[in-house]
Order: sequence, then structure tokens, then C-alpha cells
Amino acid sequence: MAASEPTVLQFVPSTTGLSAKVHPLVIFNICDCYVRRPDQADRVIGTLLGSISADGTVDIRNSYAVPHNESSDQVALDIDYHHNMLLSHQKVNPKEVIVGWYSTGFGVSGGSALIHDFYAREVPNPVHLTVDTGFRNGEASIKAFVSVNLSLGDRKLAAQFQEIPLDLRMVEAERVGFDILRSTTVEKLPSDLEGMETSMERLLVLIDDVYKYVDDVVEGRVAPNDNIGRFISDTVASIPKLSPPAFDKLMSDSLQDQLLLLYLSSITRTQLTVAEKLNTAAQIL
Repeated sequence: MAASEPTVLQFVPSTTGLSAKVHPLVIFNICDCYVRRPDQADRVIGTLLGSISADGTVDIRNSYAVPHNESSDQVALDIDYHHNMLLSHQKVNPKEVIVGWYSTGFGVSGGSALIHDFYAREVPNPVHLTVDTGFRNGEASIKAFVSVNLSLGDRKLAAQFQEIPLDLRMVEAERVGFDILRSTTVEKLPSDLEGMETSMERLLVLIDDVYKYVDDVVEGRVAPNDNIGRFISDTVASIPKLSPPAFDKLMSDSLQDQLLLLYLSSITRTQLTVAEKLNTAAQIL
């Protein structure tokens, strides 16, 4: 009697080579929605908007919250609100499409599979972004997942979430705001000069790290890396050649321009306040 062929239980990836890139505006928006959530809500969920490049990178550029009610065995989404918000966003930026959904909290929860099934009907291979708004120990746990099917032969049994690479890049001004967001307590927002000082301190630390790496490679303590070498070479080549006096004059002029803008904005704000008080006094008389 011939032996029957064994049935293979395997995971079938829904997509290959998929990665995600999220803009800081999305993280700020998610945290703001979490602060404004209803008192009875444990977490906030919403839709992610962006685009998908040819190499499989999901560029997440915008988001909006979707009202929902969640229990242990079911999730109810306000689908009409979701579609109305999508139409409103696409009127402003028609190139932004649904790329997935987000939820606050640490990792994937029990009702995430139900919500993911809904977004899988909206767009193929949606990305699930999780944001830990608690910022434990000042660190932000931000992860991206996709659904992977578990099949038995040709029959689909279940699905699980598989983490994909996530890139969070930001300019220096956004990084200053993100550092404040990660802090549990903040006495006051930093001024422009304080933000510049923080950026310069971080830049000096990075320069010291580059100096140490180059010295270690020259002395033979670290094996050279071609990619890092090219990156350092491109960075150095992009810096304009200026003498120290010319650089100091450039920084001084830029700083004076910023101070002038702050002075003009302060005068404008004062003038508007005085005009408002005069208008109020004229109405009383």
C-alpha cells in the first residue's frame, strides 16, 4: 500500500519585501487623538493615508481617528464616518490613499484581527501601525505589522501579524518636538534658541562618534565598512568650504535674522492686543 503524501502546514506571506516609513506628523496626530479620546475608550484606532512606492515601501503621511466601540469578542466601527473622512482628505490631496490602520497601545491586541479584516477589504495588504502612547521610560514603541496567512494545503486556516521594518525619519525641528512628546513632564516648551542649542549638542555628539569610528578604522581596531565610508564621504563633500570667520559671520547673520523675526512678531502680537482692547472699550462706550 503506497504511503499518502503528507499535508504541509505553512505560513504564506501576503507580501514580500514590504517596509514602512512613517512621518512624525502621523505620530503627533495619533497622540493628540489619544489625549482627546472618550473617557470609556481604552485605545484609539484610525486610518493611515499615504502611498506605496514601486519597491514595496509604504509611505505613511497622514491619518485620522475612527470612532469605535470594542468589547472582548466584537468591534464596531463607524464606517460612514470613515468614508466621509476619506472623501474629505482626498479632496485636499487626491494622491493619498488608504495604506492601513493604526491603534494605540503596546503591540497587537485581541480585536486587532477583526479590524484588520475590515481594512483588508478596503485595500490589499494593509499595514497595522501600533503606537505606545505611554512612552515607557521615555522611549516610543512604534511598530508596523502585516497579516500573514496560515494555510493547510490549499485551505486557509488563520492569520497572524508579522512585524515589518519601520523607518521613522524627521528633520531637526520635528525631532525637538518628538523629544518633548516622549518626556513625561515638561515645565515649558523650548524657545527657538533652546531648540537650536539642543540640536547643536546632538550634532557635536554625532561628530564625536564619527571621529571615534574613523580613528578606530585607521588604527585597525574596527573592520572598515564600505557603506559607512561612502556615507561619511558624501556627507563631508556636501559641506560648503567656508573659512571659520565666514562661517561665524553666516551664523551670526542667521541668528540676527531670527531675532528680528521674533521681535517683529512680538510687536505685531502687542499691536493686535491693543487694537482688540480699544475695540472692546469703544463698544462699551
